[in-house]
Amino acid sequence: MTKEQSAPRGFTGWHMLGVMGLFFGTIISVNLVMAWNASRSWSGLVVENTYIASQQFNGKVAKTRAFAASGVEGALVAEPGSIRYALTRNGEAELTADRVVAVFKRPVEEHEDVRVELDSVGPGAFVAARALKPGQWIADVTAMAGEEIVYRQAIRFLVPGERK
Repeated sequence: MTKEQSAPRGFTGWHMLGVMGLFFGTIISVNLVMAWNASRSWSGLVVENTYIASQQFNGKVAKTRAFAASGVEGALVAEPGSIRYALTRNGEAELTADRVVAVFKRPVEEHEDVRVELDSVGPGAFVAARALKPGQWIADVTAMAGEEIVYRQAIRFLVPGERK
């Protein structure tokens, strides 16, 4: 028998090692791609301390119901270069609010959070010359008369355009 005839042909240890490397390499690559996509697209809400937030939740719900019962409503519009907020009570312009402060937050990140004070431009109408980047935002809007809170609401909205 010659040397060529005695050596078995087929699946060797090197082949098995290559197949295992491809198998686990594929799994690891897919997990890395999925983790990268998840970290860039997750739309959950970030809270500093979940325990404290859970304790404050019922109080915030009670205040929201009281505002709804008072007939006060707010409407936010983010236009290119400006932010407008209209405040009404039972369909009429709200006359008591003299100041509106809005905190704009991204649903996930904190580095783009911005606090904006809107200027009164008439009864129940407020505006700020500020542009927001395209994408999802959460606005925590507080309308005040002096130091008293007239109305408070949280609005989740989308600013159109391409995100860069």
